Amino acid sequence: MKREVFTWVAILEISLLFFVFPGSGVQVGAKAGISSESTIEKYEFEEINPDEITTVWNDSYLFSNRETAQEELERLKQSSAEISETFRPEFEELSGPALLAYIETEKEFSKSLDILYIYAYTGLSKNVNDQFFSSLLADTQDLATEHGKAVAFAAVKLTSLSTEEWEQFFSEEPGLEKYRHYLEASYLRFAEHRPENEAQVSYLADMENQRMKLQTEAISQITNNVTNAGNITLDNGEEYSVNSQSYYTLLSTDSSRANRKKCYEQRFYHLINESDSMAALYSEKVRLDDLAAKELNYTDSYEACFYGLYLTDSQVDEMNSVFKERKDVFEGYNDFRKTKLGLETLKPYDLLLELTEELGEEYAYADALKDIQKSYSGMDLLFNDIFLEMATGNFIDVYPDPENGKQPGGYCYGLEALQAPALIFMNYNGLISDQKGLTHELGHGIHFYLMGNSVDYLYCSGPTYEMEVPSTFNEELFVDYAVENSDRDTAVAVLSQHIGEYQNYFSFQPMITEFEYKAHSLCAEKYAENGTVSGAELNALWTDLSKEYRSNSIEYYPEDSAEWTYINHIYLTNNYYTFNYAVSKAITLALFKQYKEDPETFNKNYIAYLSAGSALTPEEKLKKYFGIEINRQLFEDAMNVVELRIQQLEELERERNSPKFESAAESLNVYSGSFWNAP
Repeated sequence: MKREVFTWVAILEISLLFFVFPGSGVQVGAKAGISSESTIEKYEFEEINPDEITTVWNDSYLFSNRETAQEELERLKQSSAEISETFRPEFEELSGPALLAYIETEKEFSKSLDILYIYAYTGLSKNVNDQFFSSLLADTQDLATEHGKAVAFAAVKLTSLSTEEWEQFFSEEPGLEKYRHYLEASYLRFAEHRPENEAQVSYLADMENQRMKLQTEAISQITNNVTNAGNITLDNGEEYSVNSQSYYTLLSTDSSRANRKKCYEQRFYHLINESDSMAALYSEKVRLDDLAAKELNYTDSYEACFYGLYLTDSQVDEMNSVFKERKDVFEGYNDFRKTKLGLETLKPYDLLLELTEELGEEYAYADALKDIQKSYSGMDLLFNDIFLEMATGNFIDVYPDPENGKQPGGYCYGLEALQAPALIFMNYNGLISDQKGLTHELGHGIHFYLMGNSVDYLYCSGPTYEMEVPSTFNEELFVDYAVENSDRDTAVAVLSQHIGEYQNYFSFQPMITEFEYKAHSLCAEKYAENGTVSGAELNALWTDLSKEYRSNSIEYYPEDSAEWTYINHIYLTNNYYTFNYAVSKAITLALFKQYKEDPETFNKNYIAYLSAGSALTPEEKLKKYFGIEINRQLFEDAMNVVELRIQQLEELERERNSPKFESAAESLNVYSGSFWNAP
């Protein structure tokens, strides 16, 4: 899992309580030299000191103890009541000064609630069975719901104003000008999707609360049940527990195909057994998703999603059609993997195995950090400064602990509310994919810190695909560094794994979103018939759809797969999340080409892009800084890069035993000269 972005969906669109959840923290990281006025200084490159690396969170700067957090919850409840009591009369005859006071009061409330939410959510991530954090998270969600009701008068009023009325407020109060774009994006833009009255705002707030609770329940079920598939007996007689971490470790590192098969099948059939219970949970979420969207004059939650992202469904349809039409691009990679493993046919349990001579080799966390840092050598020095803050300041929780309730996956919560480095959640096992996951989350962290220290808190946001650009860009930096500075065996392993992730980005992730859309439709049909969808029906839908995206050269199981059950993203209140990864990766590949062609110009534009937040629309930002548009050509170009990467991999493999070059770096220097300059 990548960045966890918390949204209120309908409530976000109609309230000044702008929860992106990013954030909290204290003002640290003075070395980064960033101020709220976007003044950027540079410092000499400083290498990380292994003795200073930290591996666990220390969130005491959020709250010194649990009792203090509970006290803050009570304070915020009182504050919410006071905000309502103070500003409700003001909104009867609203003026520019009163509006400014309201915005800034709400902003401070939002920051405080943001901090409390992050404390609760991250605490629960460490142990999904911790009752204190479970209750605190639920209470925080309830508080947000009640506050949305308490300030419903503002949401109704502000979404009903005309352009002329807005201009009157701006002329009355010059201090409103810095919030102009925020107000336009939050209110004027949603004039056709506004609440009719306070009762409707309250109704939507209660519905959103239910959706948040379902999300929390889903993640708990995935951690405790869905990804805990039971034990298998390995070839050597060892009993092996298959859980969220051990599954990927074995499939990535065990040379025994029999062991991989046992592990894969243990989970494959276990997921099917879990599908009915997860279908019941998901069906209820779907019902609320579309109901909330229709309340605000959207056809369904799919339309609401694209409207909020400044995208159209036709852009995503174009993207999906490109990836389906060109899925054969990956056949060269699949053939490479099959040959490398000495197999006649690829099975699903052959797809994760690392293509290294020494299977099971673990990359120590400190070494991974060193390589990631080196991959930033061509970037603005701010990258290194922020990296050091996160890696040495107790901002990354590193190692897995599923036996004690630590949830699977990884995420990054920005701490923009207090302009601090981000909190990164990991389950690091030392695999190549773990190194990639780490640099991915660090990319988010660098972005959030730049944004939080450059623009007002209310502009510390953006559409999901935009938020994923810096993380996927970091992946390209890491792979390029690893391939050019490693022995040939490692270079082949890293590049092979990376191309496998292209297949994930451009096939699996868009497929998940298309599954969500069709699952919503299926659930709606069932509701119309007074029924509910079953696990078997969702499994069949998943399998039928996957055939449109997956390779015909891989021999999948004939039974319908229940792979959807463990995907955290489909249970988020932020619907249709995963296609954003494909959009972001396509943008990233276009950006990376610019970086390779002119690093100095790119760095200047990239820092400005990451720092801008939502002060510009996503479309404006891409055009202003990089001249990029999201259209069919962008996705065609991305698949062209995939083809070139596969050629690069094949070239490396041919030269592994060739005396022509002494190292992977030499062969890549010859080959990559034309790689990034290719049309």
